[in-house]
Amino acid sequence: MTYDCDLFVIGAGSGGLAASKKAASYGVKVVIAESDLVGGTCVIRGCVPKKLMVYSSHFPSLFESAVGYGWKIEESQLDWEKFITSINKEVQRLSAIHSNLLQKAGVKLLPYRATLIDEHTVEVGNQKVTADKILIAVGGEAIKPNIPGIEHAITSREIFNLPFLPKHIAIIGAGYIGTEFACIMRGLGCKVTQIIRKEQILSGFDKDIRAWIQDGMINHGIRILTNSMVTSVKKIEDRLEINVSGKYTESITTDVLLVATGRSPNIKGLGLENAGVDLVASSIEKPGYKSINAISVNEYSQTSQSNIFAIGDVTNKINLTPVAIGKGRAFADSEFGNNPSVFSHENIPTAVFSKPEAATIGLTEAQAREKFGENGITIYCSRFRPMFYVLPNQNEKTIIKLVIDRKTDKVLGAHMVGDNAAEIIQGVAIAIKMGATKKDFDTTVGIHPSSAEEIVNMQ
Repeated sequence: MTYDCDLFVIGAGSGGLAASKKAASYGVKVVIAESDLVGGTCVIRGCVPKKLMVYSSHFPSLFESAVGYGWKIEESQLDWEKFITSINKEVQRLSAIHSNLLQKAGVKLLPYRATLIDEHTVEVGNQKVTADKILIAVGGEAIKPNIPGIEHAITSREIFNLPFLPKHIAIIGAGYIGTEFACIMRGLGCKVTQIIRKEQILSGFDKDIRAWIQDGMINHGIRILTNSMVTSVKKIEDRLEINVSGKYTESITTDVLLVATGRSPNIKGLGLENAGVDLVASSIEKPGYKSINAISVNEYSQTSQSNIFAIGDVTNKINLTPVAIGKGRAFADSEFGNNPSVFSHENIPTAVFSKPEAATIGLTEAQAREKFGENGITIYCSRFRPMFYVLPNQNEKTIIKLVIDRKTDKVLGAHMVGDNAAEIIQGVAIAIKMGATKKDFDTTVGIHPSSAEEIVNMQ
């Protein structure tokens, strides 16, 4: 049978872009559909604009530190409108770059939302397109809990376009998004109240990592209401009244309420039922990631329909941009490059851009004890105040933790809370991926003086 194209990609986010360009490099005809800006959640309303906000939120503490080093700092003030405008300009610039790269790769872009008609046909705009293979890469969307008045709350989609910097922001959620934005907004000068259902943030992460981040957040002035939940939201003039129950029973008046209670695969209106694509009701893959009503895929990103594939946040796999990119390329290699490739989910590093920052790879202490037994592992841990904070006399601490297999000496996990944790653990991740042992770490010369040298100095 003759098709209009060899591959039709639904969604021009990180995974869809990587897959389409890689497939096109093998000489196949690729069409991609995207109704929003090209780039997906990461570029438009996720990793990129969030990281720019993280950078901005660090300046007040840097000004404070500078005084300890003898600098005279004049009064500073954030121009919110200029800040948000600059972020949006950068998002637009990056989106345009991705569009141009598609064009250079020979990929045809259709600026519409696509719907599956059957296993080989999609409806896009006012036309129908047939394809030998179809890749679904539509990502996810923020979801809100069913609470009276929740329509007055915003999600991570809207926070990048706030018309003003709130004096007080309340945040529901203990995961990546809730924790990171609590730290961002506090750093920008807001009063922050974070409401979480459990005792600690970041469920699934190493216990010490969770504790150190949470203690650091509290030390920076963030109020965390543990074992509590929002029962209702009411708009009173230009403010919100939030009622809380549980360990804390009170009403909170705030300017903005950010809901960061999770994300759901963006499958509405996709027509999966028309093509016989199965969903999995609920799946938890790794700490911090939970999928609800996600597309079920095998190790080759293949769905229940043999010619339809899915990658990224729409699937029941790990929801990380680098994972989506890796799986997109592996899919293209397997299907069009005559090179069957399976993306490994083992030892995937990740970071939380909170204040203090955290990064991790491999097994947590609890996971390692469960797998190797109480006496099967050795824990090395270093806690210290980095040199940078000595002169300003600031109470900023760092923790670095290694989890070691006692029998093989292999490094099973590395976890860090502190400045530049992501940059440091990225390098450590290479060693762990290659199977490094504690002895390999011990025989590596540290760079002195640095926080990172503690990784190779722990005894």
